[in-house]
Amino acid sequence: MAQVAVVGGGPIGLMLACEVALHDVPVVVLERLPDIEHHPKAEGITGRAIDILDRRALMIGVDGTPAQPTDEERARIALGERRPDSLQPKAFPGARHFATMFVLRPESPDLLVPQQVLEQDLARRAAQLGVEVRRGHTVTGFTQDADAVHLDVEGPDGPYRMRAGWLAGCDGGRSTIRKLAGIAFPGTDGITTGYRAFAEIDDPGFHLPGWFRKDNGLLVYEEGPPRFITLEFIGPPASRDAPITREEFQAALRRLSGTDVTVTKIHKINRFTDNERQAETYRRGRVLLAGDAAHVQSQWSGPGLRLGLGDAVNLGWKLAAVARGQCEESLLDTYTSERHPVGAQTLEVQRASIALMRPGPHVDALRRLLTHLLMDEHTNRRLTAVVDDLHIAYDMGDPSLTGPLVGRYCPDLRLKTADGPARLAELQRTGRPLLLDLAGDPGLRARAEPWSGRVDVVSAGCAEAPADALLIRPDGFVAWSTPAGAASLTDALARWFGPPARAA
Repeated sequence: MAQVAVVGGGPIGLMLACEVALHDVPVVVLERLPDIEHHPKAEGITGRAIDILDRRALMIGVDGTPAQPTDEERARIALGERRPDSLQPKAFPGARHFATMFVLRPESPDLLVPQQVLEQDLARRAAQLGVEVRRGHTVTGFTQDADAVHLDVEGPDGPYRMRAGWLAGCDGGRSTIRKLAGIAFPGTDGITTGYRAFAEIDDPGFHLPGWFRKDNGLLVYEEGPPRFITLEFIGPPASRDAPITREEFQAALRRLSGTDVTVTKIHKINRFTDNERQAETYRRGRVLLAGDAAHVQSQWSGPGLRLGLGDAVNLGWKLAAVARGQCEESLLDTYTSERHPVGAQTLEVQRASIALMRPGPHVDALRRLLTHLLMDEHTNRRLTAVVDDLHIAYDMGDPSLTGPLVGRYCPDLRLKTADGPARLAELQRTGRPLLLDLAGDPGLRARAEPWSGRVDVVSAGCAEAPADALLIRPDGFVAWSTPAGAASLTDALARWFGPPARAA
């Protein structure tokens, strides 16, 4: 019996499987597709997702790692929407967009790699960790009892049943697992129809390259090889599953460009809308949801991949601890209580982004006002933090805990350890909790001794130490910090990593 079955072998399912497998818990991934999809998906990794991958040594040394913008890219960014009549001030070099306004100043460059490259890297890591990935296997039903989940699976060689201790649904916005679990998925319907395509046209000069708000939507045109994004406020598509014809995409391109451009060939294309929905809970019994199975949102600024990776690293270590019997099942309830508000806020940000892309003079005025406000450094940083998931703070369950980092993501501290210089990210690549002693406290290791099999204790120097000691969860969030004392450290260790081991 697999202790954990993950349904969905995309980046979120594979990331969750790797997180669980880091703790020697047997995992099986069931993916209905025989291979990785190659239609256009996320084309970059942003914000907190970059930190998450760094702390697991993923996407290191892959072509397309962060680089400075080219002169051509800087010129396009500086022109903003590149409209002659635009009143938008020049944006900052290297800025990213919010609602197609190139004004956000990220803390670090984006990781410009397609989602498929990340999936390939995660598949390699999963194989290294012993994760069994079954492609071409579709879950058609399941039941659960007090001890296990029983799955009905349709495989290449016919139907079969399998038993797992826990089931994680990472099978996308139309999740079979969510529906079979009876978890409601409320939200708002889409008001747009869009296409993302790599295609060839008869007249490459039909329109200036760049990002343009039009009277009837949005047109993005990038040269060499030609890439297009179109968005029209005409309601959602009648069917997102129907084949996309050349004529369908061509009609949208003509409406937005006001030309008779002809699409001669389509290499890759997908259709999308902006429906925003969220599962009412991320857990029902032994069934949990992550990624798009738990929330769907519009694609602007690439929130889906970043949000889903955050789900995976929050859930993975908790699920492994419960599956191993180290922690009570109640630990899994903190997954919904921590991640559901994050998902809800992301949906709100995406709704605001879509509203700010509507055509019309009233929205034009709002965009000019917002652009002016975002020239202020503090305001810009606050919005950038929300868009990039850098603002997240969790309730660590102890009101006596104080300190600027408690409940927040620990920065990548530069450390001097007994083995030499190290970054915090490098120390977290085992996926284990970390008790970081930055003041040479001889009693700290003794207090953590009952958890020595579960928590790594590292003594190090740090030129800019934020505290004398930090307890950092596997997902990078600080669960305890000085000046809180020994009693609250013991409580935090027990709360997050189970009761102390009995002395021999």
